[in-house]
Amino acid sequence: MRELTALPDTTRLECKICWYVYDPGAGDEVWQVQPGTAFAELPPHWSCPECGAPKQDFLVLDL
Repeated sequence: MRELTALPDTTRLECKICWYVYDPGAGDEVWQVQPGTAFAELPPHWSCPECGAPKQDFLVLDL
């Protein structure tokens, strides 16, 4: 499996539990993550704002 740090900063990832899409271009208002923040740069305690799933439950949506 590809390391998250090797993904382009613009890569969107999708929660495999609830299908929420983390889009780096939009950031995350719930967790107060600024637009332009790559998934790999999210804090370790970040979780899906819709269902609470941890970061490891996200799959690459596009590169």
